[in-house]
Amino acid sequence: MNYIIFDLEATCWQNDYEARGKKQEIIEIGALKIDENGYIQSRFESFVRPVFHATLTPFCTDLTSITQVDVNQADKFPEVIEDFQEWIGMNAEEEYLLCSWGFFDRSALMKNCKMHGLEGDWAKTHINLKDQYPRIKNMGRSMGLKRAVEHEGFDFDGVHHRAISDAENLAKIFIRFLPLWRW
Repeated sequence: MNYIIFDLEATCWQNDYEARGKKQEIIEIGALKIDENGYIQSRFESFVRPVFHATLTPFCTDLTSITQVDVNQADKFPEVIEDFQEWIGMNAEEEYLLCSWGFFDRSALMKNCKMHGLEGDWAKTHINLKDQYPRIKNMGRSMGLKRAVEHEGFDFDGVHHRAISDAENLAKIFIRFLPLWRW
């Protein structure tokens, strides 16, 4: 079993008025592949070029630190997602479980597949670690990833709201509680 600890960044706008009628497109995928023993096997990191709203908003750049140059030089979603699926091991029919902090990432994968005319059911093989973390810790409610990482006594490494950094930090929590996650 490959545990795919992943995070996505997507196009975003400062408020609902600016976002009205716009589709959020994935602009970065960051992931770690972890084996059943909790060892990191490899990592995946890629920017994605948006096509429906090709220009990033200043809000999006400020939030993520992803620049227009970063996405302009990237492949489009169909090419990146094909590389991601191959990296996961789907082509070799390896067992995998997608793990993210919340349901946004799973939903964004499925919606982006649909936007590009691709099958997205593969993303349903997923667990939401954010919902399970309070049960494991016997806490009343969920919290943000950065706070959870710090709550566990880890330093938050890298840049918050960058997919690879968020995935690497989430992996710390995932590995610590590996036997306790439910799927």
